[in-house]
Amino acid sequence: MDLTTLAVALGAVIGLVMALTGAGGGVMAIPLLVLGLHLPVQQAAPVGLVAVGLAAVLGAALGLRQGIVRYRAAALIGIAGMLMAPLGVFLAQRLPNRPLLGAFALVLIYTAWRMLRRSKLSIPLAAAALCRVSRTDQRLTWTLPCARALTGTGLIAGLLSGLLGVGGGFVIVPALTRYTDLDIRSIQLTSLAVIALVSLSGVCAAAMHGPLRWDVALPFACGAVLALLAGQQISKMLNAKSLQQAFAWFSLLVALLVLARAMGWVAN
Repeated sequence: MDLTTLAVALGAVIGLVMALTGAGGGVMAIPLLVLGLHLPVQQAAPVGLVAVGLAAVLGAALGLRQGIVRYRAAALIGIAGMLMAPLGVFLAQRLPNRPLLGAFALVLIYTAWRMLRRSKLSIPLAAAALCRVSRTDQRLTWTLPCARALTGTGLIAGLLSGLLGVGGGFVIVPALTRYTDLDIRSIQLTSLAVIALVSLSGVCAAAMHGPLRWDVALPFACGAVLALLAGQQISKMLNAKSLQQAFAWFSLLVALLVLARAMGWVAN
């Protein structure tokens, strides 16, 4: 299989994951690019951000049309993430490849564990949420603890976005689930809106540090966008809890493969 066809196929995996979970696109993009196309993390990170960012823009636009994206929350988290993403890119360009792969594998293992743990727990009560939806106008009721929690989420997502080339959805979706009483579809599409903003900052910062692999990024992004469109329709017919469990186990498997590469047990 030639490079372009393989890039489109791998990108389609990312788009499908994003459509079904609202998270995980960037988390899966780096292992696929490293293991499937043999790119170093420093090249794979911005390529993944281009694809994840474009797919997220499309998903967020569809959510805005449906009126279920919480754009004020997305803007707060996204701006905080955009401020931190350049710092992550700066660090990524100065760290060796294997430690970055190892760090990424640990993040992915933690993400899988969190998703498996969350799928076995009951959804938090609305009374415990810091950011609650008003019964009168259906908007989020803003408080200082709510703003603090969402800003912190954005800072963490932005740093990881620049450092590891992830959109940050694996941080944003659990945070919105924990801190708000939004329904799962609103959480997923609001997460995509944040990912679009954070990815833009990360791509711009990466472009300042060196040329992007557009020969890989464009077909990879096309595959992601097309699969996201198809996945939006499929997600309406599937059980969200079962999807999260399946994604968590798949993430764990990929993390172990990446960790093996970082330890030198699997050849490049």
